[in-house]
Amino acid sequence: MDKKQKTFLAIVICAFGLVLFGINRFSALDTISVGGECSVSVPKDRTAVTLRVTVTDKSPAKSMQIASAKVAEINEYLKTQDVKVQTSEFNSYEKTEWNRATEKSEFVGVETTIALDVSADSVDKIETVLSKYAGQQNVFVTNLRMFTGAEKTKEAIESCLGRAVENARTRAKELAKGDKRRAGKLLAVSYSTGGSHSVSPIGNFRVMKAMAAMDTEESYAGGALVGKDTEVSVRVSAVFEIR
Repeated sequence: MDKKQKTFLAIVICAFGLVLFGINRFSALDTISVGGECSVSVPKDRTAVTLRVTVTDKSPAKSMQIASAKVAEINEYLKTQDVKVQTSEFNSYEKTEWNRATEKSEFVGVETTIALDVSADSVDKIETVLSKYAGQQNVFVTNLRMFTGAEKTKEAIESCLGRAVENARTRAKELAKGDKRRAGKLLAVSYSTGGSHSVSPIGNFRVMKAMAAMDTEESYAGGALVGKDTEVSVRVSAVFEIR
């Protein structure tokens, strides 16, 4: 490579470097990054409860057999109801308890637990399930809750996205105004979501189970579930052009 070619190459490299520097400097000076938010309340449209079957027996086979039979019975009943069901737990282990007299851990039996999550679009449907199984032997009613289903939550998030971007644009406009400029087109945006999606309105289900077993006026009578709306929030990070 002769001297002229080397000189020309050096000029091209310098020019290219200056262009890159200019682009970076232009981008830094002519864009603004801001955050925007939107929050909306969505009614809880689903109610759920967990039916946990727990059986302890000296025989591992018998423990699992009794638990499985009870769950099969529950599933057959739930097929007649307008509910959704899925198995959330299947566990079997050797259970021990501490004996204070002998000061050692003693084998109690094999405890098998099978849990079913049952949900419906009506509180009344879940209360029907509660009324049938609260108090039954080896069946524990737990985690009664109300929540907003995935479809409603998705609709709420999508409706909030545009408002969160507009909130970000308003901030960009006000910030640019301070420099006697104005915010232009949206160049980039990302978002995240949050919110509370469930509530457990009843705490002590063992007490409820015992009261139902007594079959007295104090037993669970239904109509007690009231859920707050779900608060769905969307936060965006947006980059705007500044003119």
